[in-house]
Amino acid sequence: MASGFGFNGGRSRCFAFWQEFSKCYAETDNPKECRPHAEDYLECLHHTKEIARAKTIKEEFVKKAQHQAVEGRKIADVLADGVITGVGLIQRDNNTTAGGKSAN
Repeated sequence: MASGFGFNGGRSRCFAFWQEFSKCYAETDNPKECRPHAEDYLECLHHTKEIARAKTIKEEFVKKAQHQAVEGRKIADVLADGVITGVGLIQRDNNTTAGGKSAN
């Protein structure tokens, strides 16, 4: 579990979170104070919050595709536009290439 060795040798990806949790747990009189460290360690192991966020983003994307399909746009066109590559935080310019340089 917390041996510190990864699958291919070296430190495991969650070992630093385990060290923080065990340090907190060893130094405290109230184990409830270490709950944030335990949550960080478990998130590193299982990615539950990350998976839930990805599902929420996918649901919103599907809702958007269905809404645009009702407006007359084909679902295949909507899927071809994004395929969940972004969450709308970065606006794309039509006159830039993939490298970020101007096409002109």
